This record gives sequence, structure tokens and C-alpha cells, in this order.
Amino acid sequence: MTQTFQSTMETPIGRILMSSDGISLTELCLENWWWAKPVAPDNAAGDANLPVFQQTREWINAYFAGERPSIDSAPPLAAHGTAFQHEVWQLVAEIPYGQTVSYGELAAELAERRSGGRMAAQAVGGAVKRNPITIIVPCHRVVGSGRSFGGYGGRLDVKAELLEHEGVNLSRFDL
Repeated sequence: MTQTFQSTMETPIGRILMSSDGISLTELCLENWWWAKPVAPDNAAGDANLPVFQQTREWINAYFAGERPSIDSAPPLAAHGTAFQHEVWQLVAEIPYGQTVSYGELAAELAERRSGGRMAAQAVGGAVKRNPITIIVPCHRVVGSGRSFGGYGGRLDVKAELLEHEGVNLSRFDL
């Protein structure tokens, strides 16, 4: 069994839970979000000093300080998911700070990268919803079409707060 390490940090949006395999970040979310996977105490090790946790803290602190850290400066990531989910998460990671993209636009981009065909926005939405490394892989930047704000596994108020922090004008959405 692979050992899981966990640590937390306080942020302007609440306490964030970080999980790691000891080398890479495997999960990053608010500790009360639906997908947070608490690890049984006998299987979890709390080592706040792991380099991956230190690097994650630096990245998150820079983000909330408005420094716009890039995915290149993020800790090593090792999210658990299907090949399709990883394709979608890679696209999400490319969405620039302060910008939003619709589920349909992501689906069209994925279809184009796969050399044509069609891709359902609902399938992309399902993969976005399962992104276990929030903020660094900025699923909060994915919105519905038109005036639709879209969903967010971590609560819509948090999505709005993150987008406002990035300077996104929320008046264009029906909140």
C-alpha cells in the first residue's frame, strides 16, 4: 500500500488539505469539499516539512498575493484519474490567470487536439468536476456558456471569490 502524507494550510478561502505520495502532490482542496479523501489515521502521515508541501505552500501563497504563479512553478503533480481526465486537466492547466473558458470551448479544443471529431461538453464537465488539484489546475476558470456561471465542486461562492481575486468581471454571469 502506498503511504499517503497530508498537511493543511490556511488561506483566504479557508483551510486547504494537501495530500502527497511523498514526492508529488496528489490532492489539493478545501478540507470540507465533497471529494476530499480523509485518510485513515493509521495510513496517513502528517509531514508538513515535505518538500512537495513546502513548494505547494509557496505556490498558493504567491497566488493569493497576486503574483500569478505559473503551472511551471507548481510542485510535481500526480493526480489520480483516467487518461481522458488527464487530457482535460492538462487543458484546464493552460487557462491563463484572470481568464475563463467554457466547457464547450474546452471540448472543442480537446477535439481539435485529437485531430477532429466532436467532444461532448458534458464529458469535459465531468472530468473538470473530478479535478483533485484545485487552484493550481484552475478548474474555477471553467464556466458555462453565455451568462451561465457553471458548477464548481468546491462551492460556487469559492469559485466566485477565486475569479474575483483574479480580476474577472463577474457581472457578465447570472449568479
